[in-house]
Amino acid sequence: MKSFLLRLVLLWVIVRRSSTQMPVPATVLNCCEGDLLLLLDSSGSVLNYEFSRLLLFAAELLRPFSLGRGHVRVGLLQVGTKPNLEFGLDVHNNQESLQRALQRVRQLQGDTNTDLALRVAQRLLMDTEDTIPKILLWLTDGVQPGDVDELMSALKQQGVYVLAVSTVHGNFQVLQRAVTPPLESHLYSVDLDNIEIITEDLREAIIEIIRAERLRVVHLTSHSAVLQWRPVLSTDSGYYELHYSSALKTDSGMRKILPGNSSWVELINLEPDTSYMASLHPESNQRLFNTLSVSFITLPDVLSPAEVSLSDSGPRQIRVSWGPLQPAQVRRYTVEYGAIPSGPVNTRMFHSQQNSTLLTGLEPGTQYLVTVSALHASGKERAISVKACTQEAALPALADLQLSSVGLQEVRVAWQAHQEGLKGFWLSWEKERLHSIYTKPSISSVYLPPTSRGMNLAHLAPSSRVCVSPVYSSGRGDGICCTAETQTDSRQSG
Repeated sequence: MKSFLLRLVLLWVIVRRSSTQMPVPATVLNCCEGDLLLLLDSSGSVLNYEFSRLLLFAAELLRPFSLGRGHVRVGLLQVGTKPNLEFGLDVHNNQESLQRALQRVRQLQGDTNTDLALRVAQRLLMDTEDTIPKILLWLTDGVQPGDVDELMSALKQQGVYVLAVSTVHGNFQVLQRAVTPPLESHLYSVDLDNIEIITEDLREAIIEIIRAERLRVVHLTSHSAVLQWRPVLSTDSGYYELHYSSALKTDSGMRKILPGNSSWVELINLEPDTSYMASLHPESNQRLFNTLSVSFITLPDVLSPAEVSLSDSGPRQIRVSWGPLQPAQVRRYTVEYGAIPSGPVNTRMFHSQQNSTLLTGLEPGTQYLVTVSALHASGKERAISVKACTQEAALPALADLQLSSVGLQEVRVAWQAHQEGLKGFWLSWEKERLHSIYTKPSISSVYLPPTSRGMNLAHLAPSSRVCVSPVYSSGRGDGICCTAETQTDSRQSG
């Protein structure tokens, strides 16, 4: 019981000590890209106290790094009778998640079958992206690690860096053969009570392997390029010196000085379809940095207008749009349009930052030739033409309502219909009351199918109002009305 309480007290002291350590400079956070797989000895030869110390050491070692794809991916594989993948390389994308996972790890006990775990490690690391560095960090007591020489050699031949931390009673000869040179920075034998003294040196060794020292082109046009890099400086620790030049020019090129907190720069006023070389050197009085370089070719120049599109077409209007906008190179745009084949040509001019216009006052159902041209600052002129058609003029649903006499007090109602989508017609008229004490005429109505174009009406009241309305699925539309003048001894007319 006393030994158990003693271990709890020791663990509490360790946690307190790690939580009060000085923070690592922020420049480390975004410095690196690579895969780091922890191979943790979890067998019965490792005391529970030693296992806890190794976990706390790993947590503190990894705390400064940015995690996830594009940064540092961390996995944990435990060595026991059977290997146990505690978590894979793609599981944790932030420090809070990783630190919680390390606190939950429990020791496996059992035999030290390191060779079985190495086969799993080889499969995990070889399934990842080939272009990024890979590290296997072996945390062990070094006691009877098994036949690992061949497997470690295979990992190193495949480009994996092997680093190791062992307790003082480990098999140092096996460890020496296992790790990737140089031994002085990749192999550590340490008393676990003082393991924190190697944290900074081991972290620097890891950073040296996975430091993402590269200059990349992330956006490219015919006249510009955006370069990006991982920051290795801060505002107060130095500055960046950038040089870039064209392969076509014999002078020394351009030079820019950028603040230490920079991580990208846009190069402008470049020549189209031209090879360039750029180099970036971090300047600092704290340490030496490598010069980063990149070469690229700007895109071929695209003279505006390269495309013309049409929209908002109506019977008397069409919207014309063009692009790309190049206000630095174009003085003005001109739009010419005329009816095909021999209509008059209209001309309109626009400033270099306008990319569309609405052409109005056009003839319905007519084809037009539209030409957009740009006058460039160089004096060159580029034009592109398209054909555009206005829509047919919308015809009224009803037209030409006519009333004609066909007999005594009988009228023929006829109309023309032009609009599609009609469900029918609603016909109403004033009818004379027969044999009634009421003198006011009655209203009669009838629904007619959409194919109807006329109907005979009898017994109309004098000066009867006759109306025809179109019927749609949504209801009745506006109609047309006429007055029928009826006579008993002459033709009825309206």
